[in-house]
Amino acid sequence: MSGSFDAVSTLNGIYADKIEASLRALCESKRGVIPPRLLKSMSYSLLDGGKRLRPALCLAAAERNGVRAERAMPMAGALEFLHTASLIHDDLPCMDNDDLRRGRPTNHKVFGECLAILAGFSLMIWAFEHALSGLVSNGIPYEAAFRAVSFLCEATGPEGLCGGQTLDTDRESQSADRDFVYEIAEKKTASLIRASVVTGALLAGASDEIVRRYSEYGEHVGIAFQIVDDILDATGTAEKLGKTPRKDEAQDKRTFVSAYGLDGAKQRAERESARAAEALSPLFPGGDLLITLAEQLAHRSR
Repeated sequence: MSGSFDAVSTLNGIYADKIEASLRALCESKRGVIPPRLLKSMSYSLLDGGKRLRPALCLAAAERNGVRAERAMPMAGALEFLHTASLIHDDLPCMDNDDLRRGRPTNHKVFGECLAILAGFSLMIWAFEHALSGLVSNGIPYEAAFRAVSFLCEATGPEGLCGGQTLDTDRESQSADRDFVYEIAEKKTASLIRASVVTGALLAGASDEIVRRYSEYGEHVGIAFQIVDDILDATGTAEKLGKTPRKDEAQDKRTFVSAYGLDGAKQRAERESARAAEALSPLFPGGDLLITLAEQLAHRSR
């Protein structure tokens, strides 16, 4: 494939319209049910674009294991609910205290801290309700749906995303070991990206070996994604990133750049991208978009 080929944009092009239509329809269906201001706060962050990487990865994994994207869509939506909720809470003054997200004022700057917290909690709870009921309604066998939702719960809870946010923000929970940044990245970022591809495979009843390979792929993709985020925070601009740059340094946060330097972080991003590609290569000897995506992650610019 040519050097100009962008796997993330291609993946987004395949699934973005379906994902956006589903998310908008879900928000519209709650008019008159959810208090208007709360729904407006939830929708403000949920429908403001973004890469939609996690739901797209879920649909791609599901289709590669024999489940049509339309049937897996409730899980894709749940993943975006959870990712959006994590961003709303991450931007709060008590955490990263950021004023800008995706080029717009953050949720709490528009709706206040109280409503932002409630919007995040609402999206989290709605994610699991929507995933389980929607998947079963779409004909996914209950056992497969239950396994996938259970995996998503673990990825989001204290062993996953919430635990990672704790390690990232709570000084007393941090280790002096510079490799500690890997533990933060595995929980805070990789857990939900890993869940994206693993749940897609689980919905299809994939074998343990296939699930294991998708799990390894998602973990390494997630770590590579976080390393590059750290690099971009140190080198990017607000116009290009859509958020405030150099916040990590200003807050003296533990990052791959602070731990290993810019060149060391770039080398580790390359390594994680290669490991992700290697995990899926036996399943796709002739190559695949997901493998190309992994290979290109270390060089993304936003």
